[in-house]
Amino acid sequence: MQGTISCIRHYNMTSSVEPMRPLQLQTQGSGERVREVVEENAVIVIGRRGCCMCHVVNMLLLGLGVNPAGLEIDEEREEEVISELERIGGGETVKLPAVYIGGRLFGGLDRVMATHISGELVPILKEVGALWL
Repeated sequence: MQGTISCIRHYNMTSSVEPMRPLQLQTQGSGERVREVVEENAVIVIGRRGCCMCHVVNMLLLGLGVNPAGLEIDEEREEEVISELERIGGGETVKLPAVYIGGRLFGGLDRVMATHISGELVPILKEVGALWL
């Protein structure tokens, strides 16, 4: 008689990690502060304040052992920050939530989920130093 073994992974939804908080960004002129925030973090999730898709991306990355930085954008600054992100990326269209890995736009929730399911996400995260195992 054959049995079934099930393995369940529990995620602590009330993590001890501080919730994302807005960073002070300078978006006038060259946008150097936006560039710094993106480039100084191995993984950063940028989205609207309270975005449920950002929460999903964060929980997935935390479950993999990555502690992503987070940037919540207020509605009144959204267009300004997005235009700076597009300028940094050479005109590439940015939609929120936006996940930057290794200082480059990786994509949104759909791209993160697709690469996770295909098994390609962990090697990418290891390559940029977001995972050490």
